[in-house]
Amino acid sequence: MSKKKIKKKDMDGQLLDSIFAIEREWKQIESIMEKSIEPSVSGRQRETLAQAKYLFLLREARRRKVSAIRYR
Repeated sequence: MSKKKIKKKDMDGQLLDSIFAIEREWKQIESIMEKSIEPSVSGRQRETLAQAKYLFLLREARRRKVSAIRYR
């Protein structure tokens, strides 16, 4: 029974990919909401949720001392 050991570098790369994806999602929702004549409550909730996810992932990256400069 062999378990594949997950490397820190791989996990850090996945974390950075998630950060960039969530940032794009948040900015896209934010742009749509700014252009809306009458923004919906659900749209504002989605924007707030995406922002919260993004900030959580940034805090996690800071806690793990992950830098995008080192991985690009």
